[in-house]
Amino acid sequence: MSVTLIAPQTEASAPTLAPRERETLRLIASGCTYLQAARQMGLSKHTVDAYLRRIRAKLNINNTAELTRLAISLGL
Repeated sequence: MSVTLIAPQTEASAPTLAPRERETLRLIASGCTYLQAARQMGLSKHTVDAYLRRIRAKLNINNTAELTRLAISLGL
């Protein structure tokens, strides 16, 4: 009989972010508004908002301060 251990989810095992999600996170964490980030990325501010909603849902993050902490921990 074998026993399988399941490790608790940590930031290292958290869902990965798509490249555009990472770029959006970097810009917002650096202080850009949604509109400024959208212009730099060549997108609409609605798309930036959608990326941030996806990031929050994937990582269970509720506010910008937590997003910024995540960006710092990822080296963005």
